[in-house]
Amino acid sequence: MDFFEAAETPEPQFTSGIDFEAELNEEQYAAVTAPFGPALVLAGAGSGKTRTLTYRVAWLLDQGVSPSNILLLTFTNKAAKEMLERVADLTGVSPKLFWGGTFHHIGQRLLRRFGAPVGINPSFNIIDQGDSESLLSDVIRRIDPAFLKDKNNPKAKVIANLISYARNTLDNVERMACERYPYPPRLGPSIGKFAAAYEKEKRKQDVTDYDDLLEMWLRLLQSDPTFLHYCSTKFEHVLVDEYQDTNRLQAGIVDTIGSHHRVMAVGDDSQCIYTWRGAEFDNIMSFPNRHPGGNIFKIETNYRSTPQILSFANCILDGHTGGGFRKELRPVRPDGEKPYFVSTVDTTQQAEFVIRTISQLVEQGRSYGDIVILYRAHFQAMDLQMELSRSGIPFQITSGVRFFEQAHVKDIVSQIRFVANPRDTMAFQRFAGLLPKVGPRTAEKLYAFITDFAQKNEQNFFDVLGSKAVVAKVPASARDDWESLAETLRTCYHASQHQRPDEVVQLAVEGWYGTYLRTLYPNWKSREEDLTGLIGFAARFQELSELLAQLILLNSEASDRSIEPGEETIRLTTIHQSKGLEFPVVFILGLADGMFPLNRAVEEGNLDEEIRLFYVSVTRAQDQLFLSFPQFQSQGGPPRKMPPSRFLASIRPDYYEAVRYRSSW
Repeated sequence: MDFFEAAETPEPQFTSGIDFEAELNEEQYAAVTAPFGPALVLAGAGSGKTRTLTYRVAWLLDQGVSPSNILLLTFTNKAAKEMLERVADLTGVSPKLFWGGTFHHIGQRLLRRFGAPVGINPSFNIIDQGDSESLLSDVIRRIDPAFLKDKNNPKAKVIANLISYARNTLDNVERMACERYPYPPRLGPSIGKFAAAYEKEKRKQDVTDYDDLLEMWLRLLQSDPTFLHYCSTKFEHVLVDEYQDTNRLQAGIVDTIGSHHRVMAVGDDSQCIYTWRGAEFDNIMSFPNRHPGGNIFKIETNYRSTPQILSFANCILDGHTGGGFRKELRPVRPDGEKPYFVSTVDTTQQAEFVIRTISQLVEQGRSYGDIVILYRAHFQAMDLQMELSRSGIPFQITSGVRFFEQAHVKDIVSQIRFVANPRDTMAFQRFAGLLPKVGPRTAEKLYAFITDFAQKNEQNFFDVLGSKAVVAKVPASARDDWESLAETLRTCYHASQHQRPDEVVQLAVEGWYGTYLRTLYPNWKSREEDLTGLIGFAARFQELSELLAQLILLNSEASDRSIEPGEETIRLTTIHQSKGLEFPVVFILGLADGMFPLNRAVEEGNLDEEIRLFYVSVTRAQDQLFLSFPQFQSQGGPPRKMPPSRFLASIRPDYYEAVRYRSSW
């Protein structure tokens, strides 16, 4: 194969005419004009990371480097497009002349040209996540027809997620099956077989999934010296954006291609918040060891936030003992208000505080679009979503759908609806339809049979659900699930006759659906937290009918208010989804131990990442920052007092204004 084709002829040299020293601050200039060789650029929040990268590309062009010899790796195509368009604005060089894009985009380009040695046909198709899960399901059924029928085994979606995680972290999938998910050890060898057969089937069909584009790219680099030589000479300079988010597979590609050590990694270890999906914190920390002889540049001048907000943010890092490079954000903006730490009685009063403060801000000239409300987990915004709907304040959720519209919440509510009213056939069809081979028509026939059978035998509808006659009418592959579901419904029904609504909801959550949730969703833990939050919501009511009426009204209020095109809205989002964004006004909900940091994170020993999440949330704020602390939590049981978040212990008291919310605040 001829790796050096005619298309690779050198382009003419470009000169930008930019006065780099005049257009950059001192820190940015040092990084942009770093000598050829390894460089780690630690770009703090709001410090002009994108500006630094784009000017680095322009500077390389000024040094005589050809655009086609520059590889720019990003995590989104949007980021690559924006950077290369900025380079074009600066230099006049067309983005088409560079090799720029996501790891996956660059990988597929190279594999189509050079992938034959690792069994890749140039005309391969790329399958999306849905097709990947479908193909894996077919493979599993062929190897073990009974596996997916066993209600205790994970569904294909969960197994696909597990396999993907293992591949991106260069780990053993069998071991991951034992460690990452709470399934019996016996599943490890089975999942290993499924993974191997899935790989063979993809090669047979000439298709690749997203992970193949990286995995086979690295395999080709490691197994084909000619291809490695091509890449290491072709890509004279490798620039990587958001380096703290790389996983082991991506870092392996960068290290192998960049064996010449002309690698510039740009990122911020303090904003590494995606380890749960494979990001490797050690990639950025060990970069100087893997690429010796380079320089570390710190860009700490912050153009985003007021000095008061930055003092608060710096204190978070000062109290962080989990390792990392020492940084201190320095402001250029004039003084503003101190962050407010506002204590409320509970999450209901927290919602009242947020809405009242928003109203005051709007009266003072703020627009709804200036405001973002951040939270660690979806369930923490439940009360606020309800009150915003009632108040008619326009809002959008950019990290998913509204709380009560989430599939797992609607699944549980459908069971509670049916327990309260066994004539609610729509509710029956929703939860029955979750079972294998039970569609709307089958659910309808099943409901009619159970109703008739109960009447003929003069028994309660719920007491006959587990009878032999009823089970015989259920599709064979759904019978194990049905028996567990039937027992849950029967237990919930009898509990509803004399127990509180929250106790009924808890029985539903801990019953059949609790197991179903774990086998269906890779992120079952966060969904389980949502359902625990629903238990707390139910504790506010004395009667099940009151709870259900309120849920209907809430959904009606939420759907009645549609957002007009171009309308200014408040944004609600998780902290993870807010990374890279900035807003004049930021609210952070739930600054209580157990909520932020999450209990789950504390139990699993993930406090370092929780602290980094707190840092990311605070550094989104430009002008005003409000942190709220609900003192009592009733989610998942009786009200219990919570201490303030342990994160506040590292913050100097004079760096924030402590306020106890009252109706006249």
